Amino acid sequence: MRCTLILASASPRRRQLISVFGLPVIVRPPSVDESVPDHWTPAKTVEELSRRKAEAVLRDLSASRPQAPDEVRVVVGSDTVVVLDGKIMGKPADREDARNMLRRLSGRTHEVYTGVTCIRESDGRALTKHRMTRVTFRPLSDSLIERYIATGEPMDKAGAYGVQGIGAVLIENLEGDFFSVMGLPVGLLFGMLAELEIHPPFDPAAVTV
Repeated sequence: MRCTLILASASPRRRQLISVFGLPVIVRPPSVDESVPDHWTPAKTVEELSRRKAEAVLRDLSASRPQAPDEVRVVVGSDTVVVLDGKIMGKPADREDARNMLRRLSGRTHEVYTGVTCIRESDGRALTKHRMTRVTFRPLSDSLIERYIATGEPMDKAGAYGVQGIGAVLIENLEGDFFSVMGLPVGLLFGMLAELEIHPPFDPAAVTV
């Protein structure tokens, strides 16, 4: 049986990371309601949103493209949030919002939570898990913040930074899973695929950051 991974995300970073498994990947950005109750923990939030994304894509996929008899399809949904002082930081609304976020993160440690859901289409078996990583920023001068914002990189990133890009220079220390901060913890995903009896052949050419 051949396996195809269905990535429920429009993120180019997640597309890059999932390619390491050496399996065919179909990208299907989901359309879901991402609102959650304020009292939910970050872990519950990312797990629930990853599940919503995977389930939404699974419904559309099953209706639009029937699974071939010799094919196993697994939908992978993921969601990432940045958390400071117990509060979730989303994507900045504008440059001033990005500026304020980076000032708050300056010289401090925050957490990044990433939830992952895998659903095997054939029988609907679903797994949902998450990883948490602690990230410490170096003290950021106003000049550095302005230069970073000028690159445009913070504007579509939770917490207003990207660990895989120029934002790496802002980080003093990281405790946990680097790839989780990028948006897809590949080690966690590998274990989840193994639970679903999927054993990737791997693609050495895809091992880049």
